[in-house]
Amino acid sequence: MSGAGTELFPPGPTRQQIDDELTRELALADARVAAGSATPTLDMQELARELAAFDFRTPRPLAELLKWSIRVLESGVVHPTHPRYFGLYNPKPNFPAQCAERIVGTFNPQLASATTSPAAVALENHVIRCVARQAGLPDGSGGHFTSGGSEANFTALLCALTHREPGYATRGARAFCGAPVFYVSKESHRSWEKIAHQSGVGREAVRLVATDGRGRMSAVALGRVLEADLAAGHVPVMIVATAGTTNAGMIDPLEACSELARRHGLWLHVDAAWGGAAIASERLRHVLTGIERADSCTVDAHKWFATTMGCGMFLIRKTELLSRVFHADATYMPSHDTSVDPYVSSVQWSRRFLGLRLFLSLASAGWHGYAAHVERAVSHAAEIKRRLVALGWSVLNDSPVAVLVVAPPPELGTPRAIVRRILESGAAWVSTARFEERDVIRICVTHGETSDEDVAVLVNALHPLGDPTPRLTQTR
Repeated sequence: MSGAGTELFPPGPTRQQIDDELTRELALADARVAAGSATPTLDMQELARELAAFDFRTPRPLAELLKWSIRVLESGVVHPTHPRYFGLYNPKPNFPAQCAERIVGTFNPQLASATTSPAAVALENHVIRCVARQAGLPDGSGGHFTSGGSEANFTALLCALTHREPGYATRGARAFCGAPVFYVSKESHRSWEKIAHQSGVGREAVRLVATDGRGRMSAVALGRVLEADLAAGHVPVMIVATAGTTNAGMIDPLEACSELARRHGLWLHVDAAWGGAAIASERLRHVLTGIERADSCTVDAHKWFATTMGCGMFLIRKTELLSRVFHADATYMPSHDTSVDPYVSSVQWSRRFLGLRLFLSLASAGWHGYAAHVERAVSHAAEIKRRLVALGWSVLNDSPVAVLVVAPPPELGTPRAIVRRILESGAAWVSTARFEERDVIRICVTHGETSDEDVAVLVNALHPLGDPTPRLTQTR
């Protein structure tokens, strides 16, 4: 029995050899991705045949499997790590965050309880407090890391419902004297409808408020919908202001939303999953004026803070509310401290150690380094805008957080046709979207190493007859 389990738990020298080889192979793959196609090239029929051969009856060497896995991912996914990925809010992860993944994977702490993982819980709490302070929230504010923006937003609604009606914790929506409702922009993330379903208030509780014609929630329309709901006997509980809408990167009127929330006694939540990283920059911080008035905020570290995926944050002004929302009694848990134990102050129970990713990133770069990161993205977006406008394109939004929605000159074809051509070429990755009832091309600068040459290649791909810059096969 002495050799049992060596495939799963190889001896130290074997493990070191495989780990070193994996590091080399990943570095080579990263370089190939940067020089290759931004879009998948994998033959899916061939992949199906290869997968069929894995019956898991006959073991294969791990080194061989690692190379196979790298090959499949290298050709089988859209690459947010590609310098010409101008897509959704999924940047290339920074190197300190990647290092954190390896450390956490080795120690594998369970963060349900501070008793079992005191250092990890303390580190996460420290990072959350620092981010909350940078956002302008008062001393004593806190929160926790989440799997992403959807969990953080779900937490916000549960807090708002419990704050408005303490009986919600035991009786659910039945505790309210009327139907509870909350307000988000029609340009907000559609996860709010799923969240309303999960919380038990139902999807009809979501009020999709009209915009001002420029992608921002209209404070006038919000006020009207609020008054109508009050007159109808509904119970408003929360206003959600988005700081960086998914389609166009627009920021709702935070101060006006705050004033309406204060006037009506409502919870104010700011969904700054993408735009929240602007707190790092003194030059950009003003675009989030009003966020400091929020009762809670969502910020995704795996978006503009560029950590690895699955690293969201929920920030809250009144931390004591979390234990009222998530308290639980379990004799098998080693402690029940509502001030520090994550399992009684957050949605999750078993929890991965997420905070080390942002801790190492912030500690190694500082707020100044992150300021340079976000400002660089905004500068690239401004350059793309300048070039496209010079070529006769229309830029339909005025986002301050590195997102452009553009419409081509009619002679170039429809947005969908142009995007389809670009994706088929693999030269870059952009997407189509709907903005103010119009089909558009969405461009977002997400990659921390996108270069001026990459910007030129994108513009040339969008408008191949305009920009004389030649197509680059390799930009670095």
